[in-house]
Amino acid sequence: MNISTTKIETLLAERGMTKAALSESCGISRQNISTIIRRGTCEPKTAGKLALGLGVPVSELIEEVRV
Repeated sequence: MNISTTKIETLLAERGMTKAALSESCGISRQNISTIIRRGTCEPKTAGKLALGLGVPVSELIEEVRV
């Protein structure tokens, strides 16, 4: 699943959260969060955890693939 890394970074900034704080709130390791942000992809289950930790719907994190 493609996710918007810009959106994740923006939400972190808006909330004054670090990747470590996001890690604690969603149960994903900080290293894995950094990898996800760098790659821009993750499994749907992981996207759900990220969205829960950021307090947004999953649809807000998904990046549309343009063909």
